[in-house]
Amino acid sequence: MPQHALRIPATGEAGPPPSPLSRRRLITSALMGGLGALALTGCGTGDTLAQQAKAGDNKNYVAGDGSVTEYADADRKQPVILKGKLYDGTAVDSIDWPGKVIVLNFWYAACAPCRLEAPRLETVAQEFKAKGVQFYGVNVRDEEATAVAFERTFGVTYPSMQDKDGGILLAMAQYIPPQAVPSTLVIDKQGRVAARILGLADQSILKSLVAGAAAEP
Repeated sequence: MPQHALRIPATGEAGPPPSPLSRRRLITSALMGGLGALALTGCGTGDTLAQQAKAGDNKNYVAGDGSVTEYADADRKQPVILKGKLYDGTAVDSIDWPGKVIVLNFWYAACAPCRLEAPRLETVAQEFKAKGVQFYGVNVRDEEATAVAFERTFGVTYPSMQDKDGGILLAMAQYIPPQAVPSTLVIDKQGRVAARILGLADQSILKSLVAGAAAEP
């Protein structure tokens, strides 16, 4: 079964963990709404969060192509191998991930879409925390003070790894194009990438992808 590459859609309905087919239907049917929401944000609706996002300088920002890719089980590659360190010094090693669903979000503070999606990621992280799903940010540019200020401003409680040297991004190069930030990976319980979002993450679609991975044995 081939992987499915789709465009970023809009907010869908809540409900029980959807099947792969229903997840694809959700992504496809929500497309037009997502495009409309992005258009409104770009036109300046006065929304506080959008205004905060515009505060970023976007220096060297390279947008993702807006695609959502869900990999069928048979198409998933070998488990990812990476090591990182949280801003508090705690070591992170993918060797400890089997049995858990992991979400990696690549970001930096001056990236406008990163500011827009931060509350969405936090909401999904909190919803799946009790199910053992672990979110990690991967900050590709900032020093600790800048990253902490961002997390405080946008209410992000899950931890981030510092990746100014690009080691984690390099380890994920087959999934994340260089400088395509934000990008988000959902890693299954076997340590394999199950889904990828290049660009601004839609909350409903991210929730659906995480729910799908969490429901797998």
